[in-house]
Amino acid sequence: MNQTAYAKINLALHVRRRREDGYHELETLFAFVDVGDTLTARAAAQDSVQTFGEFAGGIDNPMDNLVAKALGLLLRSEGLAITLEKNLPVAAGLGGGSADAGALFRIVEQTHGLPDDWMEHAAKLGADVPCCVRSETVVGRGTGTQLEPIDSDLTGTPILLINPRVPLSTGPVFDAWDGADRGALPAGTAREIALAGRNDLTQPAISICPSIGAVLDALEATDAWLTRMSGSGATCFALYDSEAARDAAQATITQSHPDWWQLAGKLR
Repeated sequence: MNQTAYAKINLALHVRRRREDGYHELETLFAFVDVGDTLTARAAAQDSVQTFGEFAGGIDNPMDNLVAKALGLLLRSEGLAITLEKNLPVAAGLGGGSADAGALFRIVEQTHGLPDDWMEHAAKLGADVPCCVRSETVVGRGTGTQLEPIDSDLTGTPILLINPRVPLSTGPVFDAWDGADRGALPAGTAREIALAGRNDLTQPAISICPSIGAVLDALEATDAWLTRMSGSGATCFALYDSEAARDAAQATITQSHPDWWQLAGKLR
C-alpha cells in the first residue's frame, strides 16, 4: 500500500501572541500540494521504518521520527513495515515530518481503522499533524490544531516550491518574532484569504537565513499572482494562473540558481 505525504504550505500565517505555555497563538490557512514524500506499507510481525531518497540523510534515526512515533501511538493487532521515500527537504516549512505522520494515519485507517480520538493522538505528535491527516485546505487556529473547514477555490492551482537548501529550525524563527500582533486572518474564500493575508514569520526567518529573501525576489520576478514563504521557512512558493507560466518560471530560476531545490505541482 502506498500513500503520498503531501507537502504542506501556509497560504497565510498570522502570529497573534506568545502563550504562557511557550507556544504561539496562530491563525493560518493550510493548503497541500499534490506531491511529496511517499510511504509504502506492508504487514509485518513488528513495526519498522526504513528511509531512502534525496533527503533521507536529514533523518538522524528512522525509528525516532514522526512516522515511528505515530506507529507507537496507533495500536494494532499486527505490525507495519514502512518504507519512507524522503523527497521533501527537512526543516523546510513544508511540514515534511508531519505530512509523513499524516500519511501513516491514513495507512492505519485503511488497514486497521483509526480510534475515535485520533485527532488527539495526532496533536501529540505536533501542531501540523492533525491537518496533515486529511491534507485538505483548512483554517487552523490556536497552535494550529483547531481546524475549521473551508471550501477551496484554489484546488488545481499550479504552484512552484523553492528552497535554498538551507535547513531552518522553527524555534529560532519564532524566537526572532517581534511579538507585534498585526491583525487577524481575513475572512473570505481561500484565494481571498491568501491574497489579503501574510506570513508574520518572513522577516524573522530572513534575519536568520538571508537566502530566503533571494528566493522571494526570484519568485516575485516571475508571472506569479502570489509569492510567499511557507511556515517558518526556508521554503517559499509562488502560485500561477497556468502550468505554462509555472513551468516557464521554473526553467528561468533553474538556469539562474541551479543549486536551489525546486518542486512543481498543483494545490489539492
